[in-house]
Amino acid sequence: MRSTAGRLIVWAAVVALILAIPLALTLLGSGVDGDGWHWTFFDFVFMGALLFGACLVYELVAETRNNGAYRTAVGLAVATAVLLVWINAAVGIIGDGDLDSPNGLYFAVLAIGFVSACIARFRPRGMARALGITALAQALVPVIALVFWKPLLFEPPGVFGVFVLNTFFVLVWIGSALLFRRAGTAELNGQAK
Repeated sequence: MRSTAGRLIVWAAVVALILAIPLALTLLGSGVDGDGWHWTFFDFVFMGALLFGACLVYELVAETRNNGAYRTAVGLAVATAVLLVWINAAVGIIGDGDLDSPNGLYFAVLAIGFVSACIARFRPRGMARALGITALAQALVPVIALVFWKPLLFEPPGVFGVFVLNTFFVLVWIGSALLFRRAGTAELNGQAK
């Protein structure tokens, strides 16, 4: 089995390959919308830090357990967090992503998840509860937005679109919680694999 440093080098190479795609599109000036691909230097730094940071978090947390369900749950939670940040940073989920919009609540969802995971000390059963709390926080965001930022919910993707997208994230957080619960049960039964 490779060392953590060796795996991080592999992850850095994967991140570089992923970032090569938007770099090539930026240099070629072609994009999906016909107006060209317009990533700035900051966009590359942001995405590189986000992707590599996610890989680092995965390695540090997943290596604490020799349990397939635990590692899958960590991977799913980290990938969901990356997707949530990416969508929110790129276009925003509610409204246009301005600082006045409720999109900042999604970062609170991630903070709640992180603090809950730290309180659980990354143990499987505690992580199941932490991800359940994260799912609940995610579910509350559009409700809070509907109460306090109602006009923004009518901008694209609209009320229905916001609730559908949030439901997707809630379900993925719950899926990760169930995997952590399974990992916890396996550890209690001495079946960690």
